[in-house]
Amino acid sequence: MILSPFEWTIAKRYMLPGRGEAFIALVAGISLAAVMLGVAALLIVMSVMNGFRAELLDKIVGLNGHAIIQAYGGRLDNWEEVLEEVRETPGVVRASPLIEQPLFATLGGRADFVLVRGNTPEDIARIQSNVVQGDISSLRPGENNVAIGSRLAMNLGARLGDTITIVNPQGRATPFGTVPRQVGYTITAIFEIGIYDYDKAFVVMPIPNAQTLLLTGDTIGMIEVTTEDPDTVRETLAPLEQKLGGQAVVSDWKTINASLFEALEIERVAMFFVLSIIVLVAVFNILSSLIMLVRSKTRDIAILRTMGATRRSLLKIFVTVGFTIGAIGTGAGLVLGALVLFFRQSIVRTIEFFTGQSLWDPEIRFLTELPSKTDPGEVIAITGLALVLSFLATLYPARKAASTDPVQVLRYE
Repeated sequence: MILSPFEWTIAKRYMLPGRGEAFIALVAGISLAAVMLGVAALLIVMSVMNGFRAELLDKIVGLNGHAIIQAYGGRLDNWEEVLEEVRETPGVVRASPLIEQPLFATLGGRADFVLVRGNTPEDIARIQSNVVQGDISSLRPGENNVAIGSRLAMNLGARLGDTITIVNPQGRATPFGTVPRQVGYTITAIFEIGIYDYDKAFVVMPIPNAQTLLLTGDTIGMIEVTTEDPDTVRETLAPLEQKLGGQAVVSDWKTINASLFEALEIERVAMFFVLSIIVLVAVFNILSSLIMLVRSKTRDIAILRTMGATRRSLLKIFVTVGFTIGAIGTGAGLVLGALVLFFRQSIVRTIEFFTGQSLWDPEIRFLTELPSKTDPGEVIAITGLALVLSFLATLYPARKAASTDPVQVLRYE
């Protein structure tokens, strides 16, 4: 919609009301602020929801891969053949043998349930970036060294160099019953994945050490698989799932964490809907301010009509005034949202400092920090939503102004 110089001059005049129109200016300012806050809230919440999902997926996939092939009975005897077949499957980027077993650990009179993971040297090296203390390269087959999660270290009061005792209930048989197998391991590294449930339970060691501890011989329990695209992992591994029928089950990250990610998706859609209503309420302010402006400018509109201004020109002028308020509010909202997202962690810490409350408890939130990931497509959708609603809000008052009858207004002037 292109405005002529005359229409643009009148529109600018109405965007900046005079002294006697301070109340209209206040309502217009409130309208702009409401749109700004609505757009900012929508951008912030959706970015945090996306960041939470992406961060959670990244950390879960980074440790467990996109899928797990788990043998029935917990032992995959011909795992070398299966592993080679998995690696040759189109779309598979990486496949590694894995042992994972829940056990019991004690240290200095403290005890806790742990999840013992036996990994290959390559997979152990991938944890290097998450190590907060010690040296992950010290985990070598035949040496009783382990790496434990930071939360587990905190719960047990463990430090580097301490000996943690891991208890395997499947021990040796004696005349008095089965004696649990207890093996001491030196803690040579402490890591932090960033997911509370992992950091409070995982004990990582080389696969041969895990096989010795669990008395499983040369077998393994599962194979970790990473594919080119996590969203199509089920389709990628479908042929392999048919071949392994009756021998092993293939579980992808969607199945393993189905309840968590489904809840996140439902919450994401619900939050978008609710916050869209906030933007809708904000544009009603634009509607009310324009109605007030038209009411106060009825005489001016009539004079403009007598001077030759067309109904179309008046329609364009008032649509421009209202749409400009919405557009400025939308732009300001995007800037405000971006600033809040950039300083989000500082804002959380400041609020925690003044309230004395923990707003981001990792025991509840899974992650140790407030995540954020802005989706360009969603930014476009939010911007489009705000602008379309702003435009629609201008139509009624603009049509009202355009339909003003100068004869009726100026009859008694």
